[in-house]
Amino acid sequence: MKVLVIGAGVLGSLVACRFQESGQQVTVFARNERYEQIKTNGLDLVEFETDIRSVVRVDVTDRIEKDDFYDLAVVLVRKNQLKDLLPQLAVNKKIPTFLFMMNNAEGPEDLIRWLGRERVLLGFPGAGGKRSANGRVTYRIVSSRVQATQLGELDGTISPRLKQIAEVFRKAGFSIQIQNNMVAWLKTHVALVSPVANAIYLAGCDLSRLADTQDGLIMMIRAIREGFHVLNHLDIPITPKWFSRILLIPESVWITILRIGLKSPKSELVLAEHARSARDEMRQLALEFQRLAIQSKVPTPNIDNLMRYVDINLEPLPQGSRTIKVSRRDWVPVLIAALIVSLGIANCLRIKSIHRKQNFD
Repeated sequence: MKVLVIGAGVLGSLVACRFQESGQQVTVFARNERYEQIKTNGLDLVEFETDIRSVVRVDVTDRIEKDDFYDLAVVLVRKNQLKDLLPQLAVNKKIPTFLFMMNNAEGPEDLIRWLGRERVLLGFPGAGGKRSANGRVTYRIVSSRVQATQLGELDGTISPRLKQIAEVFRKAGFSIQIQNNMVAWLKTHVALVSPVANAIYLAGCDLSRLADTQDGLIMMIRAIREGFHVLNHLDIPITPKWFSRILLIPESVWITILRIGLKSPKSELVLAEHARSARDEMRQLALEFQRLAIQSKVPTPNIDNLMRYVDINLEPLPQGSRTIKVSRRDWVPVLIAALIVSLGIANCLRIKSIHRKQNFD
């Protein structure tokens, strides 16, 4: 395929490099210093866990002309950059498919308005990383058990073009999951990542500090739960469905899990690095989700409180802060479920014992 990758940050660079190495004909759309870096040195990537380095030459352009043709354009920019980009994309009428792979809590209406429904696909990459000043990208492709790269048509169908694009990603080394409701998936993703990013800001962008600050962890957990309640009230299915289990896990259990997980090098690369470099995007996502919350009329005190920390001038919460009490109420359904299971097992054993006694007699 002849592919245009729009955006040359961590994810755009990764997709362009992997596509080129797997036999696609790739052109990267970049601007200013990043354009010069790619033109001069190519794409320079290092895999986080193996230290395997790839330096790949690709075509690079700093403009999209109205008559330029590509089989596919993959758009990997921050959500706050999309408003200025869409008018430039709309000038081109030759590209049949634009695959937008970015955070989005608003839905695809703007994309459709500028490009037409038939030209829009949605997705999200299962990867993360950081880019240094010299342009080198350190990346990690996330395990498919955590989050595969997502792809989907607006109407949820598995179209021939979707199958073809999915195969291109697989050939490039990405695990793929096709979604029948990418709009819901993206809104669920924002309900999750927006509180996480804002909690990272609350801790001064220091994951170890966040792990040691119980109040920050509690606000983050409660903000995620509030976000899921917002989606439920708007009849937006939590996607993937198993994310609903987040609502069932007791707060104290989540705190223990997060204290361990946030201190891992993988979390530093995938979570903290993006939060540090994308505060402007996270501000927009928080505002987008806040509009959904207002529409749902669900109270979101923790979402609102965490949003304040997007402001770089707001002082981080003191490390180790423990003024918020851990909820014990969320253990009630767990205990009830355990009691029901225990009674069921006891009843089965009782019946089995009666049958044994009858057979003996």
